[in-house]
Parts: sequence; structure tokens; C-alpha cells
Amino acid sequence: MLKGLVTALHVIMSIAVIAVVLLQSGKSAGLSGSIAGGAETFFGKKKGLDELLGKVTIVVGILFAVTSLVLGLQFFGK
Repeated sequence: MLKGLVTALHVIMSIAVIAVVLLQSGKSAGLSGSIAGGAETFFGKKKGLDELLGKVTIVVGILFAVTSLVLGLQFFGK
């Protein structure tokens, strides 16, 4: 029962990680992207949804890692 619950939670977390990462805005590559990115953070343009999605990504990623460890310990513990 517990293994099924953790497996279901793991599947939900994996879908959530994919969705949250895809919802984030893309970063420009190259030298011009780094200059523009520095200007945006200097002038305070990077606020709101991108910042929230970054925090949500961290939380969901940690939960995904925890469920991975629990399932791994259950698998190798037997």
C-alpha cells in the first residue's frame, strides 16, 4: 500500500517537474543574452511569474528526489 502511494506521488512529481520547467521563459544564449540578462536583473525586470516558477521548480525537484530515494531504498532494501 505504501509503495503504491509513493509510486503514485513520484509519477505526479515527475509530471509536475516537466510542466513547471516547460512553463518557464527561455534564457537567451551567447554574449548578447548574458548582457541583456544582466541588465534585466539590474533594473528589476525579472520579477513575478519567473521568480515564482523558479521557487516552485526547486520545491517540486526536492520532492521528486525524496520520492526517488524512498523508492530506491524500498527496492534495494529487500
